[in-house]
Amino acid sequence: MFKRSHTCGELTFREVGHNVTLNGWVNSSRDHGGLIFIDLRDRYGITQLTFNEETNLEAFSKAKKLSMEDVISVKGKVLKRDPKAIKKEISTGEIEVEIKNLIILNESKPLPFLISDRESASEETRLKYRYLELRTEEMQKNMTIRHRTYQAVRSFLSGNDFMEFETPVLMRATPEGARDFLVPSRLHKGKFYALPQSPQQYKQILMVSGYDRYFQIVKCFRDEDFRADRQPEFTQIDMEMSFVDEEDIRQIVEGLVNNVMNEVLNENLKLPFPIISYDEAMNRYGTDKPDIRFDLSLIDFSIYSKGSNLETLQTADEVKAIIVPKGESFSRKIIDELTAFVKEFSSQEKKIPISGLGWMKYSNNDFAGGISKFFDIELKREIIKSLNMNEGDLILIAGGEKETVLSTMGALRLEIARLQGLIKPGDFKPVWVSDYPLFHWDGENDNWTFLHHPFTSPSKENMENFVNDPKNARSRAYDLVINGWEIAGGSIRNHDPLVQLKIFEILGISKKEARDKFSFLLEGLNFGAPPHGGIAFGFDRFVMILAGAEQIRDVIAFPKTTSALSLMDGSPSEVPDRQVKELGIKF
Repeated sequence: MFKRSHTCGELTFREVGHNVTLNGWVNSSRDHGGLIFIDLRDRYGITQLTFNEETNLEAFSKAKKLSMEDVISVKGKVLKRDPKAIKKEISTGEIEVEIKNLIILNESKPLPFLISDRESASEETRLKYRYLELRTEEMQKNMTIRHRTYQAVRSFLSGNDFMEFETPVLMRATPEGARDFLVPSRLHKGKFYALPQSPQQYKQILMVSGYDRYFQIVKCFRDEDFRADRQPEFTQIDMEMSFVDEEDIRQIVEGLVNNVMNEVLNENLKLPFPIISYDEAMNRYGTDKPDIRFDLSLIDFSIYSKGSNLETLQTADEVKAIIVPKGESFSRKIIDELTAFVKEFSSQEKKIPISGLGWMKYSNNDFAGGISKFFDIELKREIIKSLNMNEGDLILIAGGEKETVLSTMGALRLEIARLQGLIKPGDFKPVWVSDYPLFHWDGENDNWTFLHHPFTSPSKENMENFVNDPKNARSRAYDLVINGWEIAGGSIRNHDPLVQLKIFEILGISKKEARDKFSFLLEGLNFGAPPHGGIAFGFDRFVMILAGAEQIRDVIAFPKTTSALSLMDGSPSEVPDRQVKELGIKF
């Protein structure tokens, strides 16, 4: 191997006439008779190599045998490209390297898919040969963005007096909302460690310990069902601060997000980020993860539907509408497709599905089509005036069970935005969602559960009465949402152990169970715990948004499938009986 003098992405016209050494992979090869052109690739870029039969037969003959993804080392002279052959889209497009010496370092087997066309292969194939997919331009871009995000986060937080800690990976199993991954102990048979769902308790203990600003870029583990934005092991930016309130945390987080955006994408966001309440988010957008890059707010239509002659709307628990500007152009086929979308989406909610989608088109100062016949003239005029209808608007209406209507119409809002091209690529619109309910009633199990986690503090207004009125109790929790994705979630914590015990009591966790499972935290709170709060970023999800990827698997080097399998290394796998017996486990 020749020791490289340059990477494949750095040569320009300034190096013309210089002798250089390059190493990399054969990206493509073009045989033009007495000339062979090879694009040599590494993670920095591509450089065109030329092999001339007349001037260097030996190197030319070797080049003729090369296949895609062979690894080679070359020496040659940098030349100007013919003006007609210049490629302005790449940094090395003005030059080529005439090769004098070639060493074939390793030959590649035939490829299961083309590196230049990863989408031609199934995801299963790409995950099995992940080391090949990681060579693609898109994946190299994503991994570079991930690396730069790491660096930007560490630099910003360190520069703002945060200390980086490492918390245990083997810890006590505690209920934090999802199933734990358990690790059996060989030395203490019958007992188990749990892999952390988050470092929540440890970072609170660090606040008790006097380290007022903590952070960690940490691996977390949750044994749960998966979606495009979920993995069994994932990465968090974990933060905790003492002697702070919500505003202090928002300021730090906004500074961090803007710094990352600037460092990684050269983007500057408008500060401060807007804040909306949980109730406003649900009522306006149908979700607590609102995408605010476009309008199309949900409208409370119940005051009008009760006066209609349509029984399904008259008796509905909740009726919401969306006004689609210029929606008059929607064909009946499109409206039927949107109706089918509503029916299918609502049927997935495990509640009573929505039976249909009502619609009316506004034109010539009147509604026409769809369900317009169920509204009398006076009611139509009232709707037109109060909703400020414009010529050509389409109004879509759905009624049913409240939670189902909100979630379904929220999803319909996104579908309409997609149809109308309302979302601009590369647009980032963060928003804080605050004032979450402290508790959520679990109808299936007939008990109260937590909405964020059990260490969240009640709001200042509810501190005295949350025990007597858990239904209406609000919390000091907050989420940061970007483009419809929850990027970070956090809260002000309970630093008073008596308040924490009351929270556990409402959640059905007895004092004995609380002390069994959370003893070290509860004990620590008794030794001068300062007021504190924090937040945790879904690092993978954040990078996914920065990279413009569709799923977090595209920004993780070695991800699992949606069924938690690693197709490349074959995990999880069986282990020898001897190892199982050593752990004291019987099947």
